[in-house]
Amino acid sequence: MEKEISVNGNPVSYFEEGLPEALPVIFIHGFPFSKSMWMRQLDALKNKYRPIAYDVRGHGKSGAGKTDFSISLFADDLLAFMDVLKIEKAVVCGLSMGGYIALNAIQKQPDRFAGLILADTQCGADTPEGREKRMKTIAFIRKNGLDVYAEESLKNLFAPASFQSRQEEVKFIRKTILGTPDEAICRTLQALADREESCSCLAKIKAPVCVVVGSEDKITPIQAAQKMADAIPGAKLVIIEKAGHLTNLEMPGAFNDQVLKFLDDVRQNQLKK
Repeated sequence: MEKEISVNGNPVSYFEEGLPEALPVIFIHGFPFSKSMWMRQLDALKNKYRPIAYDVRGHGKSGAGKTDFSISLFADDLLAFMDVLKIEKAVVCGLSMGGYIALNAIQKQPDRFAGLILADTQCGADTPEGREKRMKTIAFIRKNGLDVYAEESLKNLFAPASFQSRQEEVKFIRKTILGTPDEAICRTLQALADREESCSCLAKIKAPVCVVVGSEDKITPIQAAQKMADAIPGAKLVIIEKAGHLTNLEMPGAFNDQVLKFLDDVRQNQLKK
């Protein structure tokens, strides 16, 4: 199931399941995670679709390369990844940073998107305060390593109840953060701080869009999701109850149900054309 290909001269690791001729669904993980966060989604989709999850440059088992990280570079990687796999059009599901990547890529090549799922993400750039916080985090990690950063991150990533009900997932995310190279985390934090807003481009999106958010998401709250859903023509907003920022891990059943419902609608609309 795990494969590796070269994308823009860089090794990219990915999982692929399902039917080769079925509608491809590409999952893009958040920061600083890996493709492994999507295992339950790959399993839920494999009988009807062609689900794929890959490691963003510098994360998981994908190479980092020497180029400065940016959301635009990550988006170019996504589109080149589709080219190498000969995927003309796919539904793309991006969570958090994955959403930033998807929104950047759809501006570059809108015809490559059969649909878009924006999970626990937003369209705004960092505020000056947010940017300054990332710069301080970079300095802190370079001096002290990842242990404290990982613990502080967990507090914001999960809904309070998940620390009891989803202990394995919390352990998994802690392990994933600690397993990501310090330098890759710092380079990605810089890319997140430097990213441009995409709110002004939302009205131009023609693909079907589903915006998903956890009811207890502290990082990208419901208001941020609502703002995107209101700005994208025909977009649907789904709130996953009792979930924080990692809806697909905290409430996988509810998340998968919504994804499958959206994909079935996309497929039905394709058949009508």
